[in-house]
Amino acid sequence: MRIRTFRTTALVTGLAALAAALAAPSALGAPAPHAASGGHTAASGDCSAGQLCLWPKADFGGRRHTYDLSGTGIESCVPLPEGVSAASLANRTGRPVTTYQSAECAETGEFDTYPGGGSWVPQSPYQVRAFKIWER
Repeated sequence: MRIRTFRTTALVTGLAALAAALAAPSALGAPAPHAASGGHTAASGDCSAGQLCLWPKADFGGRRHTYDLSGTGIESCVPLPEGVSAASLANRTGRPVTTYQSAECAETGEFDTYPGGGSWVPQSPYQVRAFKIWER
């Protein structure tokens, strides 16, 4: 009977530790959610499915700019409006998107490609000034 009690206690203790770890993912090294404008995280719906969303400040701050496939040419360089750059972004287009430091999509500056299934970038390593949406 003593072995059974020990096993039950060990099982309950292990399950409690697992539940606590799952309730606090940042304790396991997972990134904590980042605040977006309006007090919401970007993942909470500030960027709808089918959109590329760009924010001028890190952590999804500032006025959001959105683009979708209906108004954006596939594999075309799309510069942001004059004087506008992005420091954070979310790609929910369903297609890969490359962001560029250069407003002309020049590959002499920094550039990165993000998958289209749902990429959330709270802090770009450079100011984004243009982008391309790829076919696949």
